[in-house]
Amino acid sequence: MTTTTPNSLIRPSAFALAVVALLVCASCSQQSPTAATTPSASAQATADEVAAAKELKMYQQMLAGHKDAFAAPIGEEIVQKYPGTRAATEVGKTLPDIQARLQATAEHDRLANLWYYQTADVQGLQHTASIYATGHDRADQIRLVLRRHAKWGQSVYLFGNGKGFVCKGNCNVVMTFDGKRETWKGYLPPTGEPAMFIKDDKRFIAALAKTHVITMDVVTKDHGKQTLQFEVGGYNPARFLPLPGK
Repeated sequence: MTTTTPNSLIRPSAFALAVVALLVCASCSQQSPTAATTPSASAQATADEVAAAKELKMYQQMLAGHKDAFAAPIGEEIVQKYPGTRAATEVGKTLPDIQARLQATAEHDRLANLWYYQTADVQGLQHTASIYATGHDRADQIRLVLRRHAKWGQSVYLFGNGKGFVCKGNCNVVMTFDGKRETWKGYLPPTGEPAMFIKDDKRFIAALAKTHVITMDVVTKDHGKQTLQFEVGGYNPARFLPLPGK
């Protein structure tokens, strides 16, 4: 007599299969999460190194061509976008110096652009270098003017848009040259322009060329006592032309 084995004894029930599946999934979920994420983080780090290396090459090319203005933004992007990379470390060796040079250049250009140089025929050949006082509305601004004129010679004076200055005879004008206090003599022009001349123009121009900031205490007919400040550090003596034959 043949014995038949029921199917329930040789095949696992559906319930048993479900239990096994749950156990397998539970085992998977108990694995360390870093094991799954590490390959992705490693791939990202490698991609960052490759991308940063490409930008580093451009950065170095700009440096080799002495193009600081182009190199700086590339270097800043490498440091900010790819921190910790070999390229960021390399850029960190030179970027601070580049940024300092650019800042110094920008300040030099700002100061230089405060000056105006002109050559004109004003009853004779005239060369001037002038700069406005800072911190005042343009309508009230007073200019410091250096002038070389074919007939009137060299002079230094303040020129305003109002009624002029209060100064009797040879009046005292208190000035500071980079903070060092000095007293100079001033006088008004006999022709009545809203100006005040500074005596000893040669010495003044020589002192100005070595100074960054000059202040002057003056009295104007429009506004009374005022302290004028001139950022003269960008003065270029080569652009204040000498007169022919001088």
